[in-house]
Amino acid sequence: MSVSIRSIGVGIPERRITNEELALRVDTTDEWIRSHTGIGARHYAADGELTSDLAAAAAREALTRAGIAAADIDFLVVATATPDYFGFPSTACIVQEKIGAIGCPALDLTAGCTGFIYALDVARGLLEVNQGRYALVIGAETLSRVLNWEDRGTNVLLGDGAGAAVLERGDGAFGIERAKLRADGAGAHTLKLVQAERSKTFERAAPMVPYLAMDGRSVYNFAVGEISKLVESLLRETGLAIGDFAWIVPHQANARIIKAAAKRLGLPEDRFYMNIEEYANTSSASIPIALHEMLEKGLLKSGDLLMLLAFGSGLTSGGMVLRWS
Repeated sequence: MSVSIRSIGVGIPERRITNEELALRVDTTDEWIRSHTGIGARHYAADGELTSDLAAAAAREALTRAGIAAADIDFLVVATATPDYFGFPSTACIVQEKIGAIGCPALDLTAGCTGFIYALDVARGLLEVNQGRYALVIGAETLSRVLNWEDRGTNVLLGDGAGAAVLERGDGAFGIERAKLRADGAGAHTLKLVQAERSKTFERAAPMVPYLAMDGRSVYNFAVGEISKLVESLLRETGLAIGDFAWIVPHQANARIIKAAAKRLGLPEDRFYMNIEEYANTSSASIPIALHEMLEKGLLKSGDLLMLLAFGSGLTSGGMVLRWS
């Protein structure tokens, strides 16, 4: 038996913000953003457009491409750091209702930018243990709503979007072959959402929108080192060589991180698929959005060996080896 990705869908906000437009609000320039991050534009959700709306749009496309109905889904997992509601209800339950997958278990997963890989492996386990057939895995974010507009180190980096994958458990020879999930809680403080602190247990603070704060240097060093560790571990555990892979699909955090990792691994940069120039960092949505774009360009062929890599808040990291079906 195998668990494979049957289809991919995306939900991309229509509102596109170029570096030049962003520079009208932030003390920055197109040249600075491109040279430091590789980003040229990003997409922001419209007023009233929620994370669940983007997730539902991605889910509908993935279901259509898979040729199955929402009622066929056995499990629904949504990876997000920007849910519709703080704490509860889960965004997954809201998406379930929006797409009509009523009755199937639905849960949110928080692993920052590594969320999609974590969610893929969780969904794979659910299918295998419970003998289900289909799972819907979604990475969705509206990061524009947690930006600190006073911090140029973070506010130029992020965009909104969603990507969804239909997983199928079947008898095929291709699919997910190995996953490696890691975390280092000692670095949790380096990338976080900052909220008002409460001095008393039962005191209610005034409503406050949290904003993102990051120790950029610490996160950069973690990311570059962790990518190398993940690649080495996956190669050792699978017995594969790096040359066996058609593509490495990394989380689209920063072009400089990906280039530094490629150099450390002794790999050409073009082996790593990057689309950060158009979408910026969409956190848990970045890998499925990249896979969708690769499919649209005809870059993925049946039997291609892929390595997915991600790192994010927590600090978390994850890698996955899969053979495209």
